[in-house]
Amino acid sequence: MNIREQKEAADALRIAALVYEHSSEAMMVTDAANHILSINPAFTRITGYGFEEVAGRNPQCMSSGRHDALFYRQMWDSLLAKGTWCGEVWNRRKNGEEYPEWLTINTITAPDGSVQRYLAQFSDITEKKRTEETIWRQANFDSLTGLPNRRLLIERLGHEMRKAERSGLSVAALFIDLDDFKQVNDVFGHDIGDLLLVEASRRIASHLRATDIVARLSGDEFVAVLPDFSHIGDIERVVQDVLQALARPFLLVHETAFVSASIGVAFYPQDVSSAEELIRYADQAMYAAKGAGRNRHCYFTAAMQQQSVERMRLVQDLRVAIEKKQLRLHFQPVVDLADGSVLKAEALVRWQHPERGMVGPGAFIQVAEETGLIAPIGDWVFCEAARWASRWSVLTGKTFQVSVNKSPLQFLAPKSLSWADHLCSLGLPGQAIVVEITEGVLLNASGDVDRQLQTYRDAGMQIAIDDFGTGYSSMAYLKKFAIDYLKIDRSFIRDMATNEDDRAIAETIILMARRLGIKVIAEGIETEEQKALLRAAGCQYGQGYLFSHPLPPEKFETLLQAGYPEPGIIHAEISAQPQLIGL
Repeated sequence: MNIREQKEAADALRIAALVYEHSSEAMMVTDAANHILSINPAFTRITGYGFEEVAGRNPQCMSSGRHDALFYRQMWDSLLAKGTWCGEVWNRRKNGEEYPEWLTINTITAPDGSVQRYLAQFSDITEKKRTEETIWRQANFDSLTGLPNRRLLIERLGHEMRKAERSGLSVAALFIDLDDFKQVNDVFGHDIGDLLLVEASRRIASHLRATDIVARLSGDEFVAVLPDFSHIGDIERVVQDVLQALARPFLLVHETAFVSASIGVAFYPQDVSSAEELIRYADQAMYAAKGAGRNRHCYFTAAMQQQSVERMRLVQDLRVAIEKKQLRLHFQPVVDLADGSVLKAEALVRWQHPERGMVGPGAFIQVAEETGLIAPIGDWVFCEAARWASRWSVLTGKTFQVSVNKSPLQFLAPKSLSWADHLCSLGLPGQAIVVEITEGVLLNASGDVDRQLQTYRDAGMQIAIDDFGTGYSSMAYLKKFAIDYLKIDRSFIRDMATNEDDRAIAETIILMARRLGIKVIAEGIETEEQKALLRAAGCQYGQGYLFSHPLPPEKFETLLQAGYPEPGIIHAEISAQPQLIGL
């Protein structure tokens, strides 16, 4: 029995020795006075020190100097009280390189309870720390500019707001959006656009204090946080410096790009109570700056928040309106100025709101465009106008030509109704439709726009330019796209009887159109004098309150049945005509 116990003890010692020699963790044994007695090969592999170089020495010979006396005192207090300690320690290798290790120290005691040895085990966690750092940076910083992202911005902004509570000072948030940045990407490519964003971030940061924060939220949106200020003049100077810096030319590789910036400013605690609100309100102020002409700044006001809430409710109600079929079409006659007969009509979209009553297009079309709801609304207007045109074609025995105004954003809608296919399903010829567009559509016509316009042409539809003269007119566009109708904007008609310039513009448009074989419709006619001047200038068609207000389709049908001479064309559109807003 005694021999067997000795053999088992010897085997256990050999196994322990093998573990000690082949462990991937470094091991070190010290005496009660903390002098090194033994190390394993992993110790040498990690630290670079051989046994001869550390034998009898205190492990502090490898200290990095990062930890203070309190750190080591707490370590020894734990060892004495509990017999063990573990934690992260920064030490120094033989070559001088600092590295992090995860260290565990256990106390080995004699039978009488006195300290006999200390056993230290540690592993190099350099790669783990690098991985953690990479993950943390990816989660908190923008990969392109190296600036904090939204997540880290909210965290740091919250910290600054808590400091402001204690100091009684304020925190300002500047929401910075680059104007016309999309054009840089479109013209020069995204690589050049990325270079511009990096340079823009550098320019913004160069006008901030070391204690300020600048972050990139997404795309061309940046937020600068300025804590601990007491005078609005300090913020005003920074804003002006940033605006001027971003308006300077950007020299990027072999290209020169030009942008500007719109900046919205909000304050804590004056405007908001949370970090998210501060950024959101600064964002609202930025949009106000864009709406005021860009390359400027705007301070947040309570009225902006009210407008934002009302807009959100409007969008929600508009989605319900589409789903519950609350939209309506009203038709306004278009007359032949030669004899006063009704030849055409324009149909405008209305919203039968359950609480606000009948709402004109001016109250919701812009919001519909901004939210993408213009696509389903535009398709509904087309289908509804085509339905009435089909009915009136049967009623009168003649083809009704329906002019449907198409928003520029409808051309970009990824999924939209095929108007030509829908006409075929109704058995309605293409000549029954005129597609009304603005001059801006032709100015910025892309390949997709060209193809869609050509598709309408191939199907027999005609093209009209609405609000002609208010955009970027070009004779080349009229020739290239074979325009059929020009609609003179009512702004030129309103004062043409008293303003020679307006009369000259209207007469020039009419003369030019007639030379090009294009028909002209004058909008917004309200007096007999306006009608006479237009007729004398050679304008074929007119519409306005002088002839009729917009009518529900049933009442307009009554006009057709009343026997007006040669009824033939009904125009339908979704544009927000100024004279119709609120009707």
